[in-house]
Amino acid sequence: MEVAQRRAAIRAGVRLELVTVVWMTAEAMLAIAAGIAARSVLLTAFGFDSVIELLSGVTLLWRLSSEARGSGGAHLETVERRATVISAALLALLCAYVVLVGLGGLVARLHPAGSALGVAVSAAAVVAMPLLAWRKRRANVIIGSPALRADIAETITCAYLAAATLAGAGLNLAFGWWWAEYAAALVLLVFIVMETREAVAATRGGELHDHTG
Repeated sequence: MEVAQRRAAIRAGVRLELVTVVWMTAEAMLAIAAGIAARSVLLTAFGFDSVIELLSGVTLLWRLSSEARGSGGAHLETVERRATVISAALLALLCAYVVLVGLGGLVARLHPAGSALGVAVSAAAVVAMPLLAWRKRRANVIIGSPALRADIAETITCAYLAAATLAGAGLNLAFGWWWAEYAAALVLLVFIVMETREAVAATRGGELHDHTG
């Protein structure tokens, strides 16, 4: 019975990571496109974070698919570790981008335009990400994967980032408060720094903190 339950949970995990990969691909493309069009640091940062979430989803999809096919062992751990290092490096670059471009935009008084697309993408993520994290958590009760637990934490973080993005982009679109996007970008930076610290700790063999409740 336990073996059958684990196989069912692995299959559910594979389906959920497929959803994650498809969602994050669309989210990244739309958010970055909206950010470029509106000259918005906030939206482009949200889009680049979606790229990092996409890499995490691809890694977990490969790992769960391999276990579903009966694979395992040290090779999977090596791949997960390499993916963690890459994610940590990308997160560090994202932090630098938000700081440098954000400060540059403020100094130059670059006013990002309102973006209905950016508001729509972030609003969809606010609804979808908690639901996706909840489904992943249910599967991981049986799977017990530290890598999947970390992926769940990243999905929850994406929901926080989406909420901050929605607030900043929404206020700019509705009232023309361009400075709200820079304030929201600062909130994004806080969450991204937290992600970066955990990713760096993981590359050094530290434990990832579970923010999934």
